[in-house]
Amino acid sequence: MTATVNAGDAAIYRGRVMHRRLAPLGHRFDYRVFSLFVDVDAIPAIARRCRLLSHNRFNLFSLNDRDHGPRDGSPLRPWLEDVFGQAGFDGKALSYRLLTFPRVLGYVFNPLSIYFAYRPDDSLAGILYEVRNTFGGMHGYLIPVAGDHRSGAPIVQRCDKEFYVSPFMEMDAEYHFRLKEPAERLSILIRQYVGGQETLIAGQTGERLPLTDRSLARLFVSHPLMTLKVIAAIHWQALRLWRKGARFRRRGAPPAAPVTFFPLTRAPH
Repeated sequence: MTATVNAGDAAIYRGRVMHRRLAPLGHRFDYRVFSLFVDVDAIPAIARRCRLLSHNRFNLFSLNDRDHGPRDGSPLRPWLEDVFGQAGFDGKALSYRLLTFPRVLGYVFNPLSIYFAYRPDDSLAGILYEVRNTFGGMHGYLIPVAGDHRSGAPIVQRCDKEFYVSPFMEMDAEYHFRLKEPAERLSILIRQYVGGQETLIAGQTGERLPLTDRSLARLFVSHPLMTLKVIAAIHWQALRLWRKGARFRRRGAPPAAPVTFFPLTRAPH
């Protein structure tokens, strides 16, 4: 049996991101990435402990409140308490752990950041998927987790697509999520369906490393300017899709609210 890791421990997940388009045309790419997994309340203490990681200031690596939530530089916890409170949770009683790319030399682009919200008994209450597009927009999908969920078991969820992500992706779509709480390994899988047809598969996998200066220094060498390469890869793949003849879809109005709330709805396994 694989040993689990205390979800409150700060960690790095080094692995890969994969995108595979199935319809109306085929296209696949993947690239190496690493993410940080941190308790939102512990970010300042983690930054004080690590010389190469800072909070809200420039460093080799940094976590900046302006990259998430209201994006105005205010602390994330009050915003999370309010958002989860609107969804029917006791937001103040929850703890929040964030999986995200850090800034590298002051730059980051996060296509997807994920908040795991835990009750005082350490059971998982809900997940907030924070999606960003290359046009400066961001939107959240908040979905509760089933009350009978067991730690270590797959989390299976679904929601309607509400936010424009790419000019080559349909808006009338549904997301199906299958993931596990970050432990010794990271496993996230997202399937997009349009009219019942699976059109896209995206995923991120990784292995856990301790969040230390030594790990960060090694990753800076092995994944130089990772966050800049993420945005470059997105534009390069968009160009390849355009050359393949992918249909261009204009950007519509953004969702009226920054977060869309969904009831508990299990996606098919």
